[in-house]
Amino acid sequence: MTITVTGGTLPQAEINAYVAELKAANPDKYIKTVDFIIDGEYVDMKYTYDNVPFERIRRITGYLVGTIDRFNDAKRAEVQDRVKHSVDCGCSLEEIA
Repeated sequence: MTITVTGGTLPQAEINAYVAELKAANPDKYIKTVDFIIDGEYVDMKYTYDNVPFERIRRITGYLVGTIDRFNDAKRAEVQDRVKHSVDCGCSLEEIA
């Protein structure tokens, strides 16, 4: 996390309190930057979040998994033998419109 203070100085304890408040308000997000802009007695705080890691989960052969790296040979063969189905109405786009 990058913290910048412009327009004056802030005690470290106050910076820590602001950051703790941000973390408490958004526990599922990663704070990337926090900018404090001091204007007299007022402190403006701007912050950005980092991207949250995302893992795709699929149902494969009855299991919810992200990857098949822990599957044994039989389950890997099952994955390779899967048939992907599609829906085909047998009509052209002009007939649908």
